Formats: sequence, C-alpha cells, structure tokens
Amino acid sequence: MQALIVDDNATNVALLQCLIARIDNCQSIGFTDAVEALNRLPELDFDIALVDFVMPEVDGLQLVKAIRAIPRHAHVPIVMITTAEARDVRIETLTAGANDFLAKPIDPVDLRARVVNLLALRKAQQALEQRAVHLQVEVDKALRVLVAREEEIVWRLSRATEGRDPETGGHIRRMGLTCRILAEELGLGPETCRAIPVAAQMHDIGKVGIPDYILFKPGPLTPDERVIMQTHAALGEEILSGSDALLVRIGAEIAGSHHEHWNGRGYPRGLAGEAIPITGRIAAVADVFDALISDRPYKRAWTLEAARDHVVSERGRQFDPACVDAFLRRFDDIVGRDTDFAGPERMGRPTAA
Repeated sequence: MQALIVDDNATNVALLQCLIARIDNCQSIGFTDAVEALNRLPELDFDIALVDFVMPEVDGLQLVKAIRAIPRHAHVPIVMITTAEARDVRIETLTAGANDFLAKPIDPVDLRARVVNLLALRKAQQALEQRAVHLQVEVDKALRVLVAREEEIVWRLSRATEGRDPETGGHIRRMGLTCRILAEELGLGPETCRAIPVAAQMHDIGKVGIPDYILFKPGPLTPDERVIMQTHAALGEEILSGSDALLVRIGAEIAGSHHEHWNGRGYPRGLAGEAIPITGRIAAVADVFDALISDRPYKRAWTLEAARDHVVSERGRQFDPACVDAFLRRFDDIVGRDTDFAGPERMGRPTAA
C-alpha cells in the first residue's frame, strides 16, 4: 500500500514517513511543496493521503478538493493533519472530502491506528471494485450471448420471407446496413444504431400473407391487387407487435411505417412528418434506394446515380428531408461498403423506364 504525505515542514514529512514505514506492506511518497504535489496528482498512485491543513500557496483544503476531483482518487481515504480545533474548519474539510483528522503534535499510536483502519477500508474498496469489474465482464459476456441469440432469431424470422420473394435475402441485408449508417449519421442512440440493421431485416415480414400471384406478378398491379399488397405493412406490424425485445419493437415500428410518406400520402395510416417513427423514416429511404438498384420481376435495376437522384427528388415528399440529407452525406459509405452496390455492372446498367 502507498501513502501520500504532503506537509511544508520537511521534519514532519520525515517523521510521518518513518511512522508509515513501520506499518506492514506500506510505503510512502512525501512532498514539502504542495504545488508540486498538486501538479503530480494525476500521475500518482496512492491508497491513503495525509495532508497538512496550513501550507503556503496551496492549503490542505484545496489539495483535498483536487484529490477528490480526480476520478481514480475519488474514494482514497484522506487524513487532514491540523492544529485547528475549530468546528467550522473540520466541517468544511469533511465536506471537501477528508475522512479523518490527526492533531499536531502527531501521536504515533494514534496515527498507526487510524492509518491501519483506513487502509483496511481501502483494501475492501479495491476488492469491491475488482469484484465489480469481474461481474461487469461476466454480465457483458452473457449479454453478448443473449444479443447474438436474439439477432439469430430475428435473422431466421426474416428468412421466412425469402421463400416468398427471391430478392429478399440480399435486399434485407443491404437495407439493414444502410439503415445503420443513416441512424449513426442522424445521431440516434447506440442501442438503436446497434438494433436497427437487424430489426430492419423484418420490414417486409408481412409479405408472408400476400398471395403469390400478386407477389410474383411480372407486371404492374391492378388497383385491387395494390390494395392487397399494401396490407403487408400492417400485417408485419401486427406479427411483431407486443414484444419486450428492443429488436422486435423496432422491427414492428419499421414494418408498420416504412411505407408512410413525409407528406402524409403513404400507407397504412397516412401518417405525415414526425408522426412517422424515425426508424420508419430511415427505413423508407434505405428500402426504396435498394429496391431501385435491384432487379425485380416487374423491372430491371436502376443505376446508382439514377436511384440516388430519385431519392433526392422525393425529399420533403416521400422522404424526411433530414434522412435524405444524411443519405447524401454518407452516400459513398453506403455504396462503397458493399460490392453488391458498387460493381461496374451496377454503375453502367440503364435506368428502367
């Protein structure tokens, strides 16, 4: 254990160091210059501090406050050494963070008893801190396992739509990655940024309820068929609703709102502006962009430039302006991190009519 001693009187420092040396497994570092001690506090390691109250330039009270201001010294026991008996001095010092007092002249027996007790307290603190670190490691490990299992379940649930739509496998993966980039750019919280790329993979889960003759139709849908197709948003939200899991809750939000339009002309509820969940607004941009650059039964893939220009053209109409702006700022990241986006055949393919 290490003791920090600060006293402007060299004789007092020497005496205290001698007394500390008599305690088993205890060493000390002494300062007669309080300013030097103050400047070196961030680099010093100590388990107890003995500080004189009356010192020039920097007094004991200031030093106590400085020690407590450093996070790793926040719980180190501090003993104030003083001749002052005034009640207000002691209250002020205790309020600043001191744990105990020693009166001058120093009584060796008194000093030993107080230091031994406070060092025992420090050892207990350190043991608790180490235990807390160990427990946090174990909790983090268990959480990673739970998150991995949760993500696997979501992934497998998303795969349920692959048999219903041959494009879904690549589409849901790329869309999820784009959602994460946009969420990060918009400053969403770390938990949402972690969850959204997985949750977004469930955006079209409601397609399990759409008849094949509509889902795989190679041409434009009739008005009645379009109405049936649009039910997949509400159906997907219904499938995922009521869960306590963050991934599934965000998935339900996205499933039910990624076809809503900023101007209120989308479906299933005709929500507008910020009434649409931010996750749904993000997913809307990611979904449309990826759908445009993908081959579908009813169209050929657009070029990246044409798809980007379309997203921009819908700024303030179909899409949240802030989401479009984030999309443009991170466009190179969105298309550059995935060879499915960036291949030369993608860049040169003509725009669909």
